[in-house]
Amino acid sequence: AIYRELEDKGILVRWRGRHTMAEEMPDAYKDISQVVGVVHGAGISKKVAKLRPIAVVKG
Repeated sequence: AIYRELEDKGILVRWRGRHTMAEEMPDAYKDISQVVGVVHGAGISKKVAKLRPIAVVKG
């Protein structure tokens, strides 16, 4: 289950409906390290820091 997968990664989630939870499925996101590497390599952006999200609020 998506909830369990996120919980195993230390991510706490609260949701009201199945659609909300499905939007947070890890497979719905691209690997940010790969995206940053590509845009940095293309000269579109410059790496300056690595951040770690602590919360996401939707709604």
